[in-house]
Amino acid sequence: MEAIRLEFQPEIREKVLKLLSRFSPNELTIIEEDSDFKNDKEKVHAAYTKLKSGNEKLYSIDEVDSILDNTFSEYDN
Repeated sequence: MEAIRLEFQPEIREKVLKLLSRFSPNELTIIEEDSDFKNDKEKVHAAYTKLKSGNEKLYSIDEVDSILDNTFSEYDN
């Protein structure tokens, strides 16, 4: 199957769904978007922009492991 994303005004939602309901489930499946999709998309885009601009610090696995070890050791006692 192929997938497309449609954006439409809320007032035509019923018309769109009525039109799409003419197809059988074998031909068309309607998948509702996650309500957080837009927020997540914006967060990912912002993070990617920071990364691409060079303003974001990247860490290796060894560096992260060291940072976590130091943080945990502060709270061990």
